Amino acid sequence: MIKTNRDKLVTISVQGEVNHPKASVPYRITVDGQPMVLPGTGGITYSHKIGDNCMDLAGDHVEPGVTATRSDANENGGFNTLACVGNEARVVTGDAKGAKGYVTGTHGGAEHVLMYFNAETLEKMAVGDKILVKSCGQGMKLLDAPEVKVMNLDPDLLVKMGITIGADGVLEVPVAVQVPAYLMGSGIGANTAHRGDYDIMTHDKVAYEKFNLGKLRFGDIVALMDCDTLYGRGYLEGAVTIGAVVHSDCVLTGHGPGVVTLLTCKSPKIRPVLVEKANIADYLGV
Repeated sequence: MIKTNRDKLVTISVQGEVNHPKASVPYRITVDGQPMVLPGTGGITYSHKIGDNCMDLAGDHVEPGVTATRSDANENGGFNTLACVGNEARVVTGDAKGAKGYVTGTHGGAEHVLMYFNAETLEKMAVGDKILVKSCGQGMKLLDAPEVKVMNLDPDLLVKMGITIGADGVLEVPVAVQVPAYLMGSGIGANTAHRGDYDIMTHDKVAYEKFNLGKLRFGDIVALMDCDTLYGRGYLEGAVTIGAVVHSDCVLTGHGPGVVTLLTCKSPKIRPVLVEKANIADYLGV
């Protein structure tokens, strides 16, 4: 088992409200210059959840499950920064009060926290319902792999991800796909990866097939090669970032399925291991 500073981590409350989809301008312009009106961010998504394929949908930046924010921008910053993938979420108002689920990611730009709840709970929820998250994970360290930075990840989920350390001391992480740095788009250049995500660009058909992007699912664990997200997001040869897919493919140029950082290292101290299934839905048992 990977040793961490779990005993030193702080568990603290953060809370948001189920928000409503927004559309100040209804059209989304595709990479081919075609205007489209599509569902996208915000609200409660009944049709798609973590574990489902996130490609080739009649939507753009679709967020699976429940999307939550806070109305105050500063408080919403705290919500997005401290909510970690795998944290327990609990509905505290409305007809679904008491139901529990999990944080599945954060979406930059929209500044949304995304969560999984089962289908029965979704049917009882409404826009405006409040959800309390037991935040824990920021500040976690891997004691056996100090060069690898961990962020946005619940310590209990880390244990379930099947991560091992090879004989050469390199962290071995099961992943669904490996993505080259030249396919990373929207969100690159951000000053932090402790919140939000950045997108895998999918409009080059040759690269789409070569890297098997059509198989991507909401919640997949993926490896971003030569991608450094330690103090922002950029290219660095030899760096590796491990992340989770948070939203769907997109029609917009420079966009695609979004990835939130979970592990990153400036040197090749992370070795991705391709497996058939590497998804937070499987690890969380949902």
